[in-house]
Amino acid sequence: MSELSRKKCVPCTVGTPPLTGEELQHFYKELEDGWEIKQEKCIEKSYAFKNFKEALSFVNEIGRVAEEEDHHPDITLSWGKVKIALSTHKIKGLSESDFVLAAKCDVVYISHTQ
Repeated sequence: MSELSRKKCVPCTVGTPPLTGEELQHFYKELEDGWEIKQEKCIEKSYAFKNFKEALSFVNEIGRVAEEEDHHPDITLSWGKVKIALSTHKIKGLSESDFVLAAKCDVVYISHTQ
């Protein structure tokens, strides 16, 4: 489990610079496999499930975690698949909170597939 999953999301303020370069790579390297950086603006990962019911259960748990963290992903739900996309809209890029929530999504996935 990544150290990131033990952190709390911290709200950004307008004017906070988004993560780039080495700083962005530092957080990216702490994530589990499967995450992709999209143009240094977003991180995405798809999770596979046996059926729609399991995928929906995962989405509901991610929703609970997102509310606790006050940081909300874009979620795409389909039969046996969930795609999570994270970015910090306020700064039009990536913040540490995106990586914290990504790590927490991986923890939820692990608990759902055991």
